[in-house]
Amino acid sequence: MFRSDVTVSPVKPAPELEALRRSIDDLDGRILQLIAERVRVVLAVGEYKRRNNLAVYDPERERRMLDRLCGQAPYPLDAETVRRIFERLIDESRRIEQHSIAPPPGP
Repeated sequence: MFRSDVTVSPVKPAPELEALRRSIDDLDGRILQLIAERVRVVLAVGEYKRRNNLAVYDPERERRMLDRLCGQAPYPLDAETVRRIFERLIDESRRIEQHSIAPPPGP
């Protein structure tokens, strides 16, 4: 049970823990750059589809992509985790794409 009358002094993490956290921070930065690169490509695909009068949403392509990625899930990830991560990435990419083609707000 938590006691509000007890003060806990901050403890400096051990060097090993600090190094692990720096590794996570570095990986997060790399992941962020890859996501940004992926979204730029998604936007280019969307623009190509609009210019060529193609359907923007392709549920069969999305299903095949998710199935492929789930089948490649490396340890310690499982297929469901991979599916959820990429479904979120797809949803957010779609949201960004919709905002990028939306007309600017009127006066």
